Amino acid sequence: MKNFKISIGTSKSKPIIIIYYNNLRHRYWNGKVIGVDLKTEDNPLLLKAAFELKFREGWRPQPKKKIVKEVPITVIQALQQGVEVKKKQGCSERFIKDAKRIVKLWQRYESEQQIKNLTLDKLQPLHIRNFLIRPNWSAKTQRTVKSTLSPLLSEFKPHLVKSVKLKKPISTLHKPFDNINEILDSVKAYNKKLYICCLMTYGCLLRPHREIRELSWKDFSEDLTYIHLSGNRNKSGRNRIVPVPSYIREILVKGEAHHNIFSGKPQPLNQDYFKTLWSRFKRQSKIVEPGQTLYSFRHSGAIEIFKRTGSISKLQKAMGHSSINVSLTYLRGLDIAELKENDMPMI
Repeated sequence: MKNFKISIGTSKSKPIIIIYYNNLRHRYWNGKVIGVDLKTEDNPLLLKAAFELKFREGWRPQPKKKIVKEVPITVIQALQQGVEVKKKQGCSERFIKDAKRIVKLWQRYESEQQIKNLTLDKLQPLHIRNFLIRPNWSAKTQRTVKSTLSPLLSEFKPHLVKSVKLKKPISTLHKPFDNINEILDSVKAYNKKLYICCLMTYGCLLRPHREIRELSWKDFSEDLTYIHLSGNRNKSGRNRIVPVPSYIREILVKGEAHHNIFSGKPQPLNQDYFKTLWSRFKRQSKIVEPGQTLYSFRHSGAIEIFKRTGSISKLQKAMGHSSINVSLTYLRGLDIAELKENDMPMI
């Protein structure tokens, strides 16, 4: 009985019962907790005695439970948690990089819309739609960003992103070059890095903005005759071994194995590097036609392979396509435009 003390105090000029028990203070304005219908302001001495009696009978004051009010999680916090989850799941470096970019884009979006620290409980489809649909984003870009955003929020709002409908992107054909040598000479005079990128897009049929831009010297064989790309490094998701033509090998100067072939550092150039260079080159060029892009070098290379081999299957392997139908789209300008996979010779 020495570990408690009961006394009468005051609070706001009114008497209260004060109990110290196990170094904790408890205050009571009435006797409800001990089953006594009596207020301190009516008879504090009697109520004090009632508490002392209850103590002798074994009653003890219970510490008040603190009610912790949950702070709603913000959209940015949810996205950041989503990135960490995807890391633990072993997602590819490419996806993680894109996911981190989504976080930065969302932070910029909140700042632009003056909705900083938007909480997840207030996130609406309209927010998602406004984030995705921008004047400078094509329909394809919007769908790509959506496909990265959706899994990051799936744990918190599994159906919210999917509920936002976007326009289906219009398929466009990158116009091939009829004057490939003239174009390449013009690019060579403009910028060496862009020239190597265009030459490899044409000669190795790799995609310029990722597969070529992210190449490091360790991706090449010792004598530079082949490029080895693992499944997580190319669009098809399958391992690829790509021959390197001699006219490309002779201009390559091999560097440190872990260095990027363009930057000379472990890190590749930024993802818009060649896109920006090509846009600048195209503005000052008098021979590049409308509809001709960096991917036009890949289309031109595909047509050249088919003209030389006459083999759709070889073209499919060279392009890294999962289906012959996809390879056929690169030949729409030739006489076999109406062919389908079922029309091709069977083994």
